[in-house]
Amino acid sequence: MRRALIILSCILMLASCAQDDQVVRIATKPMSEQYILGEMLALLVEDAGYQAEVTKGVGGGTSNIQPAMERGDFDLYPEYTSSGWILVLGHEAGDGDEDDMLAQLDKEYQERFGMRWLGLYGFNNTYTVAVRGEVARRYGLEKTSDLAAVAPSLTFGGNPDYLERADGFPALCEVYGLDFGDVRDIDIGLKYTALASGDIDVTNAYTTDAQLANPDIDVVTLDDDLGLQVDYYCSTVVRSDTLERCPGLEEALMRMDGLISEADMARMNYLVEVEGQDERQVALDYLTAKGVL
Repeated sequence: MRRALIILSCILMLASCAQDDQVVRIATKPMSEQYILGEMLALLVEDAGYQAEVTKGVGGGTSNIQPAMERGDFDLYPEYTSSGWILVLGHEAGDGDEDDMLAQLDKEYQERFGMRWLGLYGFNNTYTVAVRGEVARRYGLEKTSDLAAVAPSLTFGGNPDYLERADGFPALCEVYGLDFGDVRDIDIGLKYTALASGDIDVTNAYTTDAQLANPDIDVVTLDDDLGLQVDYYCSTVVRSDTLERCPGLEEALMRMDGLISEADMARMNYLVEVEGQDERQVALDYLTAKGVL
């Protein structure tokens, strides 16, 4: 009887281990964009024949997800190139060739952490300058350098963090020679409302902000023609041992490569943040429309 119990216990343990091998654990940072991307990755994992377990909104983002990845608490997560380059590898912003960054990230992550960077989704979530549409058309503003001639007539409104950080507003003004007529502190959640009402003319934004896809807000983003901003292209960071134990997973995840534009990501963020749609449904609809699923 005792022997039978031992055999049964061993069978159950083996079954549990086999089941665990089929689970791929995904982490995301605490923002709508990451929730959507996490669901996309989960759908691709499931399409490859594995179970996906998503942990949404890990506090601290990279600073807490990366150590958890190293411990094996998570198998993969969506990450941004400059976040990995600066926060994880300890390089300086702008140090290295932006065009070769993915290859260098992949190389160093393999050597130091036993992890891979798989492809680039296509969009670059970095700082941009947003201008009220009427103002952009009046002055013919297309590039950030176009602002220099008219900045004294305009009001810039930015959230306090951006106005104060050295690589934010001070760098923008220095690199582009901008001297705005007025500068105002604006809560990050009210910037687009202030633009729409005419209280401000220009603000700092991210290229995938949900409000950039809002049809009720007339706003134009300017090209960073002097290359001030570093790139934050999104990609999948995944443990190498996860790829080894999950045949076909790498091919499934690489279907995200080049899939999403800034405008598409902003639109999906808008659907979730403003219209209140479910992240998984938005992710499913997009992958289906693109023919990925």
